[in-house]
Amino acid sequence: MESTLINVLVPALLSFVIGIAITPLVTHFLFKYKVWKKQGGKKAIGGHEAIEFNRLKGEGETKTPRMGGIIIWASTLITLSGLFAIAILFPNSVFSNLDFLSRSQTLIPAGALLIGAIIGFLNDFYDVTHGGQGLRLSIRLGLITILAGTLGWWFYTKLGVTGISIPFSDNLELGLLIIPFFVFLTLALYASGVIDGIDGLSGGVFASIFAAYTGIAIIQSQYDLAAFCATVVGGIMAFLWFNIPPARFWMTETGSMALTLSLATVVFMTDSLGDGNGISLLFIVGLPLIATVVSNVIQILYRKNTGKKFFRIAPLHHHFEAIGWPSYKVTMRYWIISIFCAAAGVIIATLA
Repeated sequence: MESTLINVLVPALLSFVIGIAITPLVTHFLFKYKVWKKQGGKKAIGGHEAIEFNRLKGEGETKTPRMGGIIIWASTLITLSGLFAIAILFPNSVFSNLDFLSRSQTLIPAGALLIGAIIGFLNDFYDVTHGGQGLRLSIRLGLITILAGTLGWWFYTKLGVTGISIPFSDNLELGLLIIPFFVFLTLALYASGVIDGIDGLSGGVFASIFAAYTGIAIIQSQYDLAAFCATVVGGIMAFLWFNIPPARFWMTETGSMALTLSLATVVFMTDSLGDGNGISLLFIVGLPLIATVVSNVIQILYRKNTGKKFFRIAPLHHHFEAIGWPSYKVTMRYWIISIFCAAAGVIIATLA
């Protein structure tokens, strides 16, 4: 167990150190090319001005660089590929045991992280260069659906995933429906990416979630996957070091899309493939993300049916800001809830 913990924690530490080291380069790039919106504010889903959002965040969008999520996925992928290269070049060295790139556990999550990072980067690029208009939502959803459908098909046909594990109960068999279920899960997690709205908020929440799945993977003896999740946590912590108020940069789509798409695969990998309950545990571990999505759905449906808003502003974290909570208070309370949810998820994984 001691060697296992070392093999999990060392990549996390490396990812953190690499993230800290590359931040000055990324920051220089972001400020040199003025990677922020030239005009703040946004439109609501109905096409009208998002008054509350623009009051809270509109001005800040023209001052804070975007694409800070580069720190997260770059440090993770550099660590992953670097340790893999060392294992190939120096197979008998002590560092060869730290290689956690494996086809059975980490190739799919790493691929999803990279693809999400690329799509998100393109969206952020268009957002900055085309007057705040990134890739159309329909295009992003289409790309994610294609990716998720392909991965869902792979899980079903190649890995034999046909159902969802339920803690303390029998599995729920879905058969071929596991493919559209994976698509739905991926889209829902992507929708939760809007939690990246307050300095430090998304970093703390995602770090807690990936830390929880690190523990869950260890419990299920999926050590390479645990090392991957821990490495992501290291990258997030490096990002968070510079994202606490006042943020040096924001995560935006290149970070949130990479994390949410990768998380979807991790959730599936820690379910029936690992003889665990990764999907069910998401409803506990990922409660802040679920609350974010649900609050948006409630706002849209309530406004459609009544013509009024249920929340002052959606998603939920902005509602708390709108009613007078300081942003740092919202962030810290979300962190506390996230830590409790992560701990609860790991405990249930141990008992189930």
